[in-house]
Amino acid sequence: MSALRSLLHLNPWVYLLAAGIAEVGFTSFMKLSDGFRRLPFDVCFALCAIASFGLLNLATRSLSLGTAYAIWTGIGAFGTAAVGILFFGDPATLWRLLFLTTLIISLIGLRLVS
Repeated sequence: MSALRSLLHLNPWVYLLAAGIAEVGFTSFMKLSDGFRRLPFDVCFALCAIASFGLLNLATRSLSLGTAYAIWTGIGAFGTAAVGILFFGDPATLWRLLFLTTLIISLIGLRLVS
């Protein structure tokens, strides 16, 4: 019980990072589910989605909603784009990489001013 209690008192930025990673998981599993026609990937999608929203909820207990949401979606957008490039054959054009880089810089900026 004390392990669970200490887990619930993690830094909200850790929750937010984990929520963003889980968002990348649910978008990737959504793609792999082929329109929700492949049950194992459907289950993984649902578990990642629940984890992502649950962790975002924990993060917003201490962080401002706007900052937490922007960083959560930014991690998800960057991570999903990276997964698309690395595993699904999405193009890695100069412009795409440039704008993904500016997204990361923006997320770092939001973290620094929060």
